[in-house]
Amino acid sequence: MIPAEAGRPSLADTAGADARTARNKPHLAVVGATGAVGSVLLGILSERADVWGEIRLIASPRSAGRKLTVRGEEVEVVALGEDAFDGIDVAVFDVPDEVAAQWVPVAVSKGAVVVDNSGAFRMDPDVPLVVPEVNAHTARVRPRGIIANPNCTTLSMIVALGALHAEYGLSELIVSSYQAVSGVGKAGVDTLRAQLSAVCGTELGAKPGDVRRAVGDTLGPFPAPIALNVVPWAGTLQEDGWSSEELKVRNETRKILGMPELPVTATCVRVPVLTTHSLAVHARFENEVTVAGAHEILAAAPGVVLCDDPAEEEYPTPSDVVGTDPTWVGRVRRSLDDPRALELFVCGDNLRKGAALNAAQIGELLAGELRK
Repeated sequence: MIPAEAGRPSLADTAGADARTARNKPHLAVVGATGAVGSVLLGILSERADVWGEIRLIASPRSAGRKLTVRGEEVEVVALGEDAFDGIDVAVFDVPDEVAAQWVPVAVSKGAVVVDNSGAFRMDPDVPLVVPEVNAHTARVRPRGIIANPNCTTLSMIVALGALHAEYGLSELIVSSYQAVSGVGKAGVDTLRAQLSAVCGTELGAKPGDVRRAVGDTLGPFPAPIALNVVPWAGTLQEDGWSSEELKVRNETRKILGMPELPVTATCVRVPVLTTHSLAVHARFENEVTVAGAHEILAAAPGVVLCDDPAEEEYPTPSDVVGTDPTWVGRVRRSLDDPRALELFVCGDNLRKGAALNAAQIGELLAGELRK
């Protein structure tokens, strides 16, 4: 018998070590794995550091039995139910609010820490609203066993805004958003594509109502045509004419930054872009600002890419940003009438950092904590 080479573990030893490492890793459940954000999340989990043991895919009973690829392996989807959370340490939910309200407490009762991407728990004072680049420390205090993921519009700007706030001290925020149709899910994407087909190659858009007549009953989730148009509305009607999306930007920004009295005004507009939200931001600070100083902060901020050279026609646009992880910032200017205010334009992929990536990052914080 030939002895094993000195200092080199045998195949059996290596296999045993790998098994022990896998056992030490927390187990993750992805609830809503077959949805738009769930699909993006599976791709992100396959790209990033492998911090998980089992990754269990959960969806509605009609999707049970499907096989999806994650980390290069096919995994069978299981139906949402109490037993689906057995042995799970962290559960990421990407489901409608009403489904989250019902099933998140079930997952917690089974011992999982939940990262919830719905709006069901975001403003609960006992649920931290976490953006790892801005307020990662708040993830450790979770009385209900839940961590909330902010809305995609807020997430598209808050990483850049948080970096500027840390240096200058934010005192007021005015935002206009230009939101992609994928923000309302597959129905939004399908509607835009159908309407573009109806108007492509025509002379439509030159007379009142001609686009509306051409798209007919294919308005989908929008109150007006989205092709060749912008719609100054996103969300549902709230008190005094505000929309739910606008109030989310206000309330979530305040909570993430820990500034409950921060003046915030938002106007949310839906635009004919498939994926990637854009925002025009007017931010006023406690201290005087400079463009050079803002550039230095943004260039060094984690999760931010500075793309700001108008002389060379360099600034972020949705078609260039889509599919990327960072928040992209350009058109940085000091306000003409206020030395303490900055104007900037921000783009962020609403399915990646705006949803799936942020949830994955929160999950990684938890994985590191649970392995200690």
